[in-house]
Formats: sequence, C-alpha cells, structure tokens
Amino acid sequence: MNLATEDIRFIKEHLGEWLAEQSLGKPPAVYEIELRERMVRLEEELRHQRELIKTILEQMDKRFEAVDKRFEALQKEMDRRFDTVDKRFEALTRRIDRFMIWSYAITLTVGGLVVTILKL
Repeated sequence: MNLATEDIRFIKEHLGEWLAEQSLGKPPAVYEIELRERMVRLEEELRHQRELIKTILEQMDKRFEAVDKRFEALQKEMDRRFDTVDKRFEALTRRIDRFMIWSYAITLTVGGLVVTILKL
C-alpha cells in the first residue's frame, strides 16, 4: 500500500492538530485530579521534611552549645592546673634560692674560718 502525495500532504498538515489533541496540555479530568492529589501529597511531604530539618537544626544547636560548655569547663580546669603547676615551680624556685644563699653563706663562713685558723 503506497501513499499518494496528497495523503502525505494531508498527514503533514493535520499531524500537529492530532498530536495537540493527544497532548497532556489538556489532560482528562481523572488525570487532573490525580495530579492535584500528587501535588497535595508532595506539599505535605515537603512540609514534613521542612519540620524535620528544623528539628535537626535545633538539636544540632543544642549539641554545639553543650560542646561549647564542655570546652569552657575544660579550659577552666586546664587554667586551674596550670596555676597549680606555676605555684609549685615558684615554691621550688624559692627553695633553690634559699639553698644557694645558705650554701654561699656556709662556704664563705668556712672559708673565713680556714683563713683565720691558718693565719694563727
């Protein structure tokens, strides 16, 4: 079955109209209702997702605040320990200073006594 030139021309002229009739641009009522239901479900799901994200962000903020408090507590504890170590070193320095003074004084005294005894 061969198509005549007139048939081909007729098909070309009306093909656009036929496709437009079958197009989703004018969906049937049932399909339109389904689309609306889908959009409503989609909007509800998006709203639910938005609420979940908001909840997650709030929980993250709480966790960050807790971590900040923990770091502050650790920093205070470290400062306290460093102060304790500083005090220990200060006490040790005082003891070494006293030892050196006493050692110097004893050395001078013994040296003076030795020189005095040798002169006599």
